[in-house]
Amino acid sequence: MAFEYTVIAAPTRGEKAKDAKSPTDRYALALTAELNRMAADGWEYLRADVLPSEERSGLTGRTTVYHNVLVFRRPITTSGMTAELPAVSQSAPEPAAPPSANIQDQPAGTQDKAE
Repeated sequence: MAFEYTVIAAPTRGEKAKDAKSPTDRYALALTAELNRMAADGWEYLRADVLPSEERSGLTGRTTVYHNVLVFRRPITTSGMTAELPAVSQSAPEPAAPPSANIQDQPAGTQDKAE
């Protein structure tokens, strides 16, 4: 299956709410709201990453800044429909061939018992 990906900046501040008393609760609420917003558009949360970015600092300097991002994916769609997967056989897999094909050709009781 083919996917398309999108990356958004993770929330940097929590949301105020009656039930969210601690900063951790407020941040979790902000993160939950962002995940639910993306899920409503069909995006599946994949992971959070911290990635470096080299940015300008002053006139000539450079510094590395780290960004927290959220990675989402969804199946690639064609004209509003989810991409079709190739048909997969639901039958049981074929058993592996025995090490020696000659053993099966021998009459019962005459197979080598040294194995």
